[in-house]
Amino acid sequence: MDLFLIDAIGPFFRGYGKRRINWSKIPFTHLRTGDDRTLQWEEIARDLERFATEVVRLGYNAVTLDDLAHLAPHPLHEPEIRERITVFRQEFAKLFDLLKNEYGLKIFLTSDVIPSTPALDAAFGGNAVAWEDYYRDLVRGILDDFPQLDGLILRIGESDGNDVRDPIRTRLHLRGAAETNRFLKNLLPEFEARDRTLILRTWTVGAHKIGDLIWHRRTLAETFQGIDSPHFIVSMKHGESDFFRYLPLNRAFFHLPQRKLLELQARREYEGAGEYPSYIGRDCGRFARELATAENMAGISVWCQTGGWHRFRRLPFLENTGDDTWIRLNATAAIDIFRHGRSVEESVGNPTVMEFLTLADTVIHELLYIEDFARQKLFFRRVRIPPLLHAYWDSLFINHAVRKVLRHFVKDPERALRSAEGAFSLFPRMIGLAREAGLPVEDVEHMRDLFGILLLARRYYLLPYDEELSAELRAAKKAYKQRWPKGSRERYRIKTSFDPVRITGRTLGLATSLLLRRKRGYRLIDHIFTLNLLGFAFRVFKPRDKRKMPKFLRKSAMGVDALFK
Repeated sequence: MDLFLIDAIGPFFRGYGKRRINWSKIPFTHLRTGDDRTLQWEEIARDLERFATEVVRLGYNAVTLDDLAHLAPHPLHEPEIRERITVFRQEFAKLFDLLKNEYGLKIFLTSDVIPSTPALDAAFGGNAVAWEDYYRDLVRGILDDFPQLDGLILRIGESDGNDVRDPIRTRLHLRGAAETNRFLKNLLPEFEARDRTLILRTWTVGAHKIGDLIWHRRTLAETFQGIDSPHFIVSMKHGESDFFRYLPLNRAFFHLPQRKLLELQARREYEGAGEYPSYIGRDCGRFARELATAENMAGISVWCQTGGWHRFRRLPFLENTGDDTWIRLNATAAIDIFRHGRSVEESVGNPTVMEFLTLADTVIHELLYIEDFARQKLFFRRVRIPPLLHAYWDSLFINHAVRKVLRHFVKDPERALRSAEGAFSLFPRMIGLAREAGLPVEDVEHMRDLFGILLLARRYYLLPYDEELSAELRAAKKAYKQRWPKGSRERYRIKTSFDPVRITGRTLGLATSLLLRRKRGYRLIDHIFTLNLLGFAFRVFKPRDKRKMPKFLRKSAMGVDALFK
């Protein structure tokens, strides 16, 4: 391994006032481009200096920044967009020089395929060839205009979320393995001619036929067939879904012959996003041991800021942006294990902290997750079902629908309840160790209060319905909001509803057997119904009034529609 990437987008979020933030990329609408921009860009530069100093000291040798769409002009761009891009190019050039010349860092720019504007939509319409020629022109221009760049990181399976209000928006373009293969072969010579690197991420949200790229062996093989270049790298998350626990290492690391990057997340978007300890050191150690036999591993790509739609606002490696202890521990573990060859214990360096993190890891595995469900391999259409259903980003869902689903899949509820009770009993020891080691005790107390609700929720999910337990959950939610009022810290949203869902266990069983499968390969019913007719039915019968769909489904990420494309 020789490439150790970490995302450097944190400085661009300072002062961003939106209540719930899309952390998937830099909020470019927040960046000033007028005559009043100087102070903001100077602050960004100072933050980036501090960030670079810290990550270089740890051992990272490359950073990622967003994004091609806001730095690559095109003659068809609207005048106001061209003006903003001109300013962004001026300001980012200074930042690139800073990172490259002062800190010796390699710089990779991200890009969704494909960015568009209303003027471009009108000019190209549905002409796929015109869109790809346009994109190749953008790539050629960005590589020529910014010699500081070492390459680009392409995301083809996800585009801008529904909440993005930027006039430059990205949308999904590539729909199948064959066209993706052709697209890459047409684009790669631009990188080879300039001695740059093209990194393609396999992550998708499951849309279109390319939506199973993250796990389907045939899709992977067809997508990368005939691509053999030292200027090309495949970047993959560790598992067949997002950054969750309980997922085995993706076997594609051992099947693909191309150079590969392992993606890791230090700021765990589904596990508190740095608000409480969620240590990845043990996982990193396991991945490193398994990958010792994988060929052509290029390195790791660590996300310390990127990921999720939530209200948690901690910015690691910067001043006055919240305590970054838990994120920093994860970023340190990743580089220590994969670059320096250290053990988890050597990375932590303190027996008291090590004991604390071990206990916290147990609490995450046994109380945040329900192991009985998390270990099940379930697929819906082209995506693997996440092993965590009841807690997502900054929300905890306690309702009858979740209860129905979990009661259906959890086969040993007594064991699930015992493990949760045992995990929660570790908090007094954890708080004592945190005080002894000088760790952020308030974070652990917040974790205790939140996970106390998770314990009650598990009883609600798995035990026979009890009105007293519902009342206890309502009281716990109220106490949690009083203990952690708005303004004191960012807290979880506890979404409770005890209204019954009118679906029988038999109906649920039939639906899950029809819609879900336990093997990667598609069944005949999938080819006939799940992958084709179901998508058509969803488009026909989905509510025309978007407000009738749950806000969580229609406003976060790309929305539920992406699953049915």
